[in-house]
Amino acid sequence: MDYVSAIVPPLVMAIGFGFLVRAIIRSQGGAQRAKEDAAADAMAARTTAGE
Repeated sequence: MDYVSAIVPPLVMAIGFGFLVRAIIRSQGGAQRAKEDAAADAMAARTTAGE
């Protein structure tokens, strides 16, 4: 039964990572896309202006 305890943590992490990727992909776009793009552009402008 050592093989079961050896495979469970990587399997759980792989499943969790899959759900994380799915959540990130599903949250792209939608009604908030323009607002998020504007915030990212503002942050990028501040970063380049500070150099």
